[in-house]
Amino acid sequence: MIQKRDIENREDIDRLMVAFYERAMSDDVIGHVFTQVAGMDLAAHLPVIGDFWEAVLFGSKSYAGRGRNPLEIHARLDRKSTLSGVHFDRWLKIFDETTDSMFAGERAEFAKLRATAIANRMRNYVRGVSALADP
Repeated sequence: MIQKRDIENREDIDRLMVAFYERAMSDDVIGHVFTQVAGMDLAAHLPVIGDFWEAVLFGSKSYAGRGRNPLEIHARLDRKSTLSGVHFDRWLKIFDETTDSMFAGERAEFAKLRATAIANRMRNYVRGVSALADP
């Protein structure tokens, strides 16, 4: 049995993100959010999301310089097409499964914990923004 190693560097993050988005973008439940709602340009998005996860896992400052607010970005997507708990749950399941298929170790576990926190925060933020917009 081949033992998986932990996430050790930016290259590992980039590999994880490519594998994750390949699955997520073709998924029956959430794929349309990426392809139709967001119209995601994966080549442009991968460096940004790589910077984000590099900041989360290694404390890099590269994402901070991008001036992006992921919560607001997802709230805008929700205004185009409602993001439900089902979407966030599916995103997290794919993230966890992809991580587990490629890596094992403390950093991989931390990535999954952070992904759970991120999904929950996004879900709560999007619902809160939607509630404020309702008359």
